[in-house]
Amino acid sequence: MSTIQDLDLGEFEARVTASPVPVLIDFWAPWCAPCKAMAPVLETVSEHFGERVLVLKLDVEAHPDAHERFGVRGIPALILFRRGDEVMRHVGATSKLRLNAMIEPHLGDGVEAVHERG
Repeated sequence: MSTIQDLDLGEFEARVTASPVPVLIDFWAPWCAPCKAMAPVLETVSEHFGERVLVLKLDVEAHPDAHERFGVRGIPALILFRRGDEVMRHVGATSKLRLNAMIEPHLGDGVEAVHERG
């Protein structure tokens, strides 16, 4: 069973900004071969982190304004948000080990992030 959910831009505030855990968004398109290649990697990463990271997919064909809003110039684009702020970005296909390593530094218990924001 997939743990990855689709995201509609209208839900961004409710699902990403309000999330108590970091949110990884996969910006993809149905015709994109590297995007399709990333699907099993994202499933593995989602299962690995469990409830510590929410993984969402945003179809840029269905939401063409996403390119401008998030500065997405190529896909697949993986952007990690913490409390609505972008904390990591990767463009192109990557391995599960590299993606895990990119996400790990942003998994603090949340206490430091609250103090950092003031």
